[in-house]
Amino acid sequence: MAETGTYLYAIAQDVGHPLPEEVAGVTGAPVRAITHEGLAAYVSPVPLEEFGEEPLRRFLEDLDWVGGTARAHDRVVEAVAKEAPTAPVRLVTVYSSEDQVRDLLRRRHDDLAEVLDHVTGCREWGVKAYAKPSEEAPRAEEAPEETDSPGTAYLKRRRASLRGREDAWRLAARRAEDIHTTLASISVACHRHRPQDPRLSGREETMLLNGAYLVAEDRREEFVAAVDALRGEEIEIQLTGPWAPYSFTSVDLGPTRAETLDAP
Repeated sequence: MAETGTYLYAIAQDVGHPLPEEVAGVTGAPVRAITHEGLAAYVSPVPLEEFGEEPLRRFLEDLDWVGGTARAHDRVVEAVAKEAPTAPVRLVTVYSSEDQVRDLLRRRHDDLAEVLDHVTGCREWGVKAYAKPSEEAPRAEEAPEETDSPGTAYLKRRRASLRGREDAWRLAARRAEDIHTTLASISVACHRHRPQDPRLSGREETMLLNGAYLVAEDRREEFVAAVDALRGEEIEIQLTGPWAPYSFTSVDLGPTRAETLDAP
C-alpha cells in the first residue's frame, strides 16, 4: 500500500457537523475534520509519491498541476468558510500523519482561537483600482504658436502631453488613496497587497490599488454601495468576493519538521 500524508486545508471553529459529501480534496479523497477543544482542522489523505517533499518539488514546476491543486484547495476552504469562521492554510501544507495535526491544534490552540475570533462574522473582499488612459489636451501656455518652428511646436506638444499625463497619474493615485481610506473605514481590517504586474493581472492599465478588506457581514451592503459610489471616469474599480479571509488569518504553524512541507 502506498504511503500517505495528511493534507491540511483550513482550521475553523468546530460546528459539530461534517462538510457535504460532495466536497472532495485535492486528489478526490473525502475531507474530514480533526477536532480539539472547539477547533476543527480539515484534512484529506494524499499519496506521498506525489505530495512527499521530493516529488512535490517537481510537481510545483508544473503550472497545470499547481492550478488544479489550487482550485481544489480553494473549493474546500470556501466550503468550510460557509459553515464557520475559517483560517485558510497555505497551499500544499502536508503532514506525515493526523496525529501531527492534532498536536498542532493542541500546541497552537489559543493563537488559532484568537485568529478565528477576529474573523467571526466577516468575509474578505478584494478591490483593485486601475488607471484609465487619458489623452489630455495641450495646456494653453504650452500650445504651439504660429511663429514657432516645426521643431519648437513639436517640443511644446510633447511637453504638454507629458505634463497632462503626469497630472492624470497624480489625480488617479490620489483617487486610489481616497478609495482605500473610505473602504478601510467600513472594514474591520484591511491590507494593501503589492500591485500586480500586467502580465499577472492580464490588463494593460496600471494597477494603483490591490486591496483586501475584512468586512462584517452586517456591513456588506454598505461596503458594496461604497465601492459603486467611488467609481469614476479617471479610475476603474474591480470588486471581487466575498471570500474566505485569506489575507487576515496568517498563523505561523511552527517550524516545519522533516516530514512536513509548507510550499512557498
